[in-house]
Amino acid sequence: MRTGNSTPHLPEDYDVQVGRTIPYYDLLHREAIDLVLSIRCRPKVWLDTGCGTGAMVQRARKTFPDTQFILVDPSPAMLEQARTRLGEEPKVHLLDPCRTQDLAGRIDEVPDVITAVQCHHYLSREERTVAVQVCYDLLAKGGVFITFENIRPLTELGTEIGKRRWGRFQKANGRTVTDVEAHLGRFDREYFPITVEEHLDLLRRSGFETVELLWYSNTQAGFYCVK
Repeated sequence: MRTGNSTPHLPEDYDVQVGRTIPYYDLLHREAIDLVLSIRCRPKVWLDTGCGTGAMVQRARKTFPDTQFILVDPSPAMLEQARTRLGEEPKVHLLDPCRTQDLAGRIDEVPDVITAVQCHHYLSREERTVAVQVCYDLLAKGGVFITFENIRPLTELGTEIGKRRWGRFQKANGRTVTDVEAHLGRFDREYFPITVEEHLDLLRRSGFETVELLWYSNTQAGFYCVK
């Protein structure tokens, strides 16, 4: 059963399953929040695209209680999970289902922060280019874009070793051999990782002058950019 975006996990089971599938998944949220804490001004508006069940925003609200959060995801079911998690709050606004590359013209506010965690690797190279450009165009001057993605190692051997490590992590966290093989089989078929170098180049070509590697481990990487 598909959920309206490209994750194989059901929305109601997503938070448990993604933690067993993606190494350091909880850490990605903490890294993003810690980076935002290093900005000189607290953000007025934070857009989280590919928000999933709203787990990161739930955590971020505790640190940034005065920030307005805008959440969007292509999956209606994921957004419903986020709405249940976050409740009816005046500083939390959920958009109708939408992909990042279709966000232009749908947001009246100008975000100081845009996050995209584990969502753009489902896009083709052309779609990813459009999605990153939309994030750049939407972002306020001086604002920060933070993204975490699955990463393609630089060599074929590196890719093979990375898959083995990823498989070992999933098995150690209770996933079956069948589930692990199915997930790794989606590589280049349902999710399309690019290398760290390609990420940095894409972010620069989108217009960002400050482009930095924030975090990297086990075929996952995070980047931040300042407009």
